[in-house]
Amino acid sequence: MRFRKKDKWTKDLIMRKEKMLRKHMPPTRIATKEQLHDMLLKYGMVYVKPDGGTQGKGVMRVELSKVGKRRYIYQVGERRREFATYDRAYEAISKEMKGKRHVVQKGIWLLKHKGRPFDIRLMIQRRPRGGFETTGTFTRVAHPRKIVTNGSQGGTIYATDDVLRQFAGTAKRKELYRRMNDLAQRTIKRLRGRFTEIKELGLDYAIDSSLKPWILEVNTLPDAAPFTLLKDKSIVRRIVRYGKAYGKTYKLVCKKAKRGI
Repeated sequence: MRFRKKDKWTKDLIMRKEKMLRKHMPPTRIATKEQLHDMLLKYGMVYVKPDGGTQGKGVMRVELSKVGKRRYIYQVGERRREFATYDRAYEAISKEMKGKRHVVQKGIWLLKHKGRPFDIRLMIQRRPRGGFETTGTFTRVAHPRKIVTNGSQGGTIYATDDVLRQFAGTAKRKELYRRMNDLAQRTIKRLRGRFTEIKELGLDYAIDSSLKPWILEVNTLPDAAPFTLLKDKSIVRRIVRYGKAYGKTYKLVCKKAKRGI
C-alpha cells in the first residue's frame, strides 16, 4: 500500500483495523455514484471530501431531504444547490470533484457554539525523550455561512475548555479529554506501525450530543499556527520545542483564522 501524507483513504483503512478506533470513526467509502447514493439513503447527511485535500477546500455536505417532496441538497463553500433527482444532483457533484478521488463519510451533527458548529483539533507529538504526548487542543467554530470549521475557511479559534464547559461539567470534560488522548495514542501507534517516519499528528474530532468523540480526519502535516491565537502561550511554545527536537519548524502566522472572544 503506497502512502501519501494527505491520503485520507489509506489512513482510514489502517486505523479501522483496530476495534476501538473503528468505534469512533464515521463510516467512510470511496465516493462513487453508487456508494454516495447508498450512504445518503442510510444516513441522510454525508460529507464528500477530496482524498488528498487540505484546509477544508472542496469539502461538500450532501443531504437527502424527505420533508415533502424528496430533495437532494449539497453545499460547498457558501454555495448551496438543490435537485429533485439523485442523477441530477450527482451530475453537479461530480463536476465539483473534477475527476479526482473523493471519499464519502457519514455526517456527524456537530455541537454548536453561538449557533455555529465546531470541532476540536488535538495535536500529538513525539516527546524529546521518547514516547508520544498530547501537546495541545483548540476548538474551531465554523464561519456562519460555511459547512467546514477550518481557520483557512474563516473559522474562529477558541480554547477548548471555554467552549465545552457549556455542555459538560468538570468531570465529564476530563473524561472526554482522556478519551480523545487515548484515541490519539492508538492512532499514532497504528499509523507508525506502517510508517515509522510519522512524528506528529493533528486529529480532528467531532463531538456529538452524547459527548462521544468521532475522528473526522487525521493530519500528518498539522498546522501549529492556530495555537498562537490561544491566550495560553505555553501550548504553542511546547509544540515548537517538541517539533524542534525532531527537526520540524512551523510557520506561526495565522492569515485567515480569527481569535474567539
